[in-house]
Amino acid sequence: MTQQGAVLQGYNNELVKCIEDLCIQREELNKQIQQAEEEKNKLQHEIEVLSEQLECVCDNLDQKVASRNELDKILAETEAAYMKILDSSRTLLNVLKKEVGNLKHTPELKTN
Repeated sequence: MTQQGAVLQGYNNELVKCIEDLCIQREELNKQIQQAEEEKNKLQHEIEVLSEQLECVCDNLDQKVASRNELDKILAETEAAYMKILDSSRTLLNVLKKEVGNLKHTPELKTN
């Protein structure tokens, strides 16, 4: 019976050792879980901050694009008006040259 008791004691010692090893593994795993949760929370906070920054940049960009589009419209209208002025100036110049040419053919303006 002593031998059986020694075998039983050996099993018991191994069982206790295995349980202790499992407890150590659980503690290590628990530390890793806590670290992962902290990293997750940190990343979620960074995502929130970056999302807010992205929203601000997008709003700013939208305003700038709208301003640029308005400037493009004003520029196009101004260039079109300027082209009409140039066209009118050219027409006026041509008419003036023609009239001056006609005046040169009148007898009163001819020089002797």
